[in-house]
Amino acid sequence: MPGRKKPTMPPATPAKAATINDIARLSGVSKKTVSRIINQSPLVRKDTRERVEALMREVGYAPDPMARGLAFRKSFLIGMVYDNPTAQYIVDMQYGVLDALRESAFELVVHPCDTRSPGYIDGVRRFVQQQKLHGVILVPRASEDQALADMLDEIGCRYTRVASVALGSNSSQQVITHDRDGAAEAADYLLSLGHRDIALITGPSAYRSTYERTNGFVEALRRRGLELPPERICEAGYTFESGVAAAEKLLLGSKQRPTAIFTGNDEMAAGVYRVSMRAGIQIPRELSVVGYDDSPLASRLWPPLTSVRRQTRDTGRTAAAMLIQPEDAKTLSVASVRPHLIVRDSCQPPAN
Repeated sequence: MPGRKKPTMPPATPAKAATINDIARLSGVSKKTVSRIINQSPLVRKDTRERVEALMREVGYAPDPMARGLAFRKSFLIGMVYDNPTAQYIVDMQYGVLDALRESAFELVVHPCDTRSPGYIDGVRRFVQQQKLHGVILVPRASEDQALADMLDEIGCRYTRVASVALGSNSSQQVITHDRDGAAEAADYLLSLGHRDIALITGPSAYRSTYERTNGFVEALRRRGLELPPERICEAGYTFESGVAAAEKLLLGSKQRPTAIFTGNDEMAAGVYRVSMRAGIQIPRELSVVGYDDSPLASRLWPPLTSVRRQTRDTGRTAAAMLIQPEDAKTLSVASVRPHLIVRDSCQPPAN
């Protein structure tokens, strides 16, 4: 009607958020139409959809995933279960998952756990059932536990496992990161520079990624005729502090120090930098260092660290995208995210 004033509503505030009824009233459509637009139904005209979506953005309306789960008898929550000491890895993984969920109806909830605790699988079961999760992304080291995967199969919860190598056959979906190949590329690079006295700082032996990276590195050296002595291999814990302890053993505790060190992640490489600086060992003139992950830390160290980029954000994005596809969709059950070496300034040929 001409001259009729359009109803308005102030932006939503934490005290009084807009509801689906408000959206229906202000847009002049039914609540059912708004619901269809939220759930991306094709039964709504394009102009109506655009108008209602613009209004939802204007007032800051966001559908409650728990309430939608009750209405549709399914959850719009994706869980991420992890036990990993590297904070940056978990942050990057979450960013990737959120990238995939951004244009969907799903939200992310996280569940840190201690896989060494005897009751952790029961804790994950409670998390899944209490949140009524649509599915779960399992991050190393939790993803490597077949008993956890079997429990999720038992209760009928979908999951995607992120792992360095293909795991049990009854896993429905996997994202493989091929850690062995990344470590082999690091070994080939150090050999190409002329290094023959090389040391390795590994992650914890309980992690499958440690096994894959260690064997990938050692086997690549062996293929080129170099056998890595046991005293040049030092186990650490994927942390800065454990990298410091391992570097002290390798650089200060032996008569002849190596000319190059490969570490299982960038945090431990930073520990090597700390010990080298204190001991007056110049990187890269006297010691070449290669890390793994290519986390933001790698480019912030001085000199910038050569590191194997394992595409963590892409991995999280891929894992989430696989999980939110309809169960009957014809999608790949196994995806690959391949690492590659990023060369910076932390390596050069050995001085002598």
